[in-house]
Amino acid sequence: MSDFNEELDARGLNCPLPILRAKKAINGLENGETLKIIATDPGSVKDFEAFCKQTGNELVSTAEDGSEFTFFIKKAS
Repeated sequence: MSDFNEELDARGLNCPLPILRAKKAINGLENGETLKIIATDPGSVKDFEAFCKQTGNELVSTAEDGSEFTFFIKKAS
């Protein structure tokens, strides 16, 4: 997926920092806009799934490329 409004580089950060930074970034987006997050913490996969369930935002996709994880989260409208 290449259609996103903002990118967050959370590489090298461990839980809960990727989630906290993503939460802040999503708050700055308009409803329906998409945040791309790149993280290296393996725990972030479960963290972002839980985060989206709790907040109502949509986890559009998750991808793994070696030790990097890419998430696309669409802000709930």
